[in-house]
Amino acid sequence: MQKTVVLNIVGLSSSLISEHTPFLTSYIKRRKLQTIEPMLPAVTTAVQSTYLTGKWPSEHGIVANGWYDRVDSEVKFWKQSNKLVQAESIWDKAKREDPSFTVSQMFWWYNMYTTADYTATPRPNYLADGRKIPDCYTRPGELRDELQEKLGQFPLFQFWGAGANIKSSQWIADASKLTDDKYDPTLTLIYLPHLDYCQQRVGPGLSEIASELNEIDAVIKDLVEFYEKKNAKIILLSEYGIAPVSRPVHLNRLFRKAGLLQIRVERGLEILDAGESKAFVVADHQVAHVYINDKSVTEKVKQLLEGVPGIELILDREEQKKYHIDHERSGELVLMADKDSWFTYYFWLDDAVAPDYARCVDIHKKPGYDPMEVFMTSKLRAAYKLLRKKLGFRYVLDIVPLDAKQIKGSHGCINTPTEYHPVLITENGHGDKPVSAIEIHDIIWEHLHS
Repeated sequence: MQKTVVLNIVGLSSSLISEHTPFLTSYIKRRKLQTIEPMLPAVTTAVQSTYLTGKWPSEHGIVANGWYDRVDSEVKFWKQSNKLVQAESIWDKAKREDPSFTVSQMFWWYNMYTTADYTATPRPNYLADGRKIPDCYTRPGELRDELQEKLGQFPLFQFWGAGANIKSSQWIADASKLTDDKYDPTLTLIYLPHLDYCQQRVGPGLSEIASELNEIDAVIKDLVEFYEKKNAKIILLSEYGIAPVSRPVHLNRLFRKAGLLQIRVERGLEILDAGESKAFVVADHQVAHVYINDKSVTEKVKQLLEGVPGIELILDREEQKKYHIDHERSGELVLMADKDSWFTYYFWLDDAVAPDYARCVDIHKKPGYDPMEVFMTSKLRAAYKLLRKKLGFRYVLDIVPLDAKQIKGSHGCINTPTEYHPVLITENGHGDKPVSAIEIHDIIWEHLHS
């Protein structure tokens, strides 16, 4: 099979290819740029799973970045086992055809306990004293040690949170090249997150993110030139574009006022008890799943949601089929925000009793996605907390603000303007129309056989 590399440039849309991306601007003159039709939900894990399986969420089961586990009665976000994907990956299909085929999956999601040959994914160490130490998980296991010996510790705190910057994408790019030099995989999948968080913070305006565009352009240039020397076929794409937003919608607060949520109070702070709630919302950017434990309140929930400013679609089980998101993991209702709005997970009515994790970077405890983690309340406060860490004291890095109006960019909605749609850049193009998300699997397959 033909050596192929797929660069996933998260958050890239045609609106961003400009004078601030000189390499990309020049590169697409020799290639074909097409848009990809946004799928529901247009979020990381769901889109990646669709690209790699050629199936919709209704078949592969990845209906969001996290969902409600009805057995454990817990909301679980950012799990990493590839066994959660309920459809065959493109590399399994390729290996049946060509036993010599190998794949390197560099930071694409569901990258643990997979049948991929060479992998790397974020995996911090959680110590007994509460500290979180940056690290990564690889297959084979010794690759982790080799990469960190040559490149330094994986920069987790530059991968996500208020400190997110080009260092993480650069580290992933360098790790991908080292892995390629060592193993020469047939297919390489590379995840470059740099444009994601800056756009959520300030929006997709060119002047606001000019330096970030220039930085990721240089990383892309380096990778393209590296793989061109190896005669690889190159695909550049994104999972979604990020569009400007101005309105956060607090659905769980609405449900709470209607008597649908069950709240526990621990140490004077409030915790959402999903398993005891009659109904609640799991928010993920511009998409939300409504889980209804007490079926007798179903009509009440529907009536409560109708007419709420910021909600564009309310999909019941039957209506979910039209959007290919009807799966047992989906909520009884799936909501999509309008193009100017996004959904928070917030359930408290008074910030003074918000749970402790609300003010921390804690992607696993929060019962929904929280883009506010890209902000910091105070650099002085953060410095004080880090000083306590260095001195050996226990500390809580409670630096995340709670004013959701600060978010200026989001994704997940399928009705955004075309200039904010994800893009596909290939050598020959694939027709004159936008391609669908499930077609990306076939396009990668064609490159492997070209």
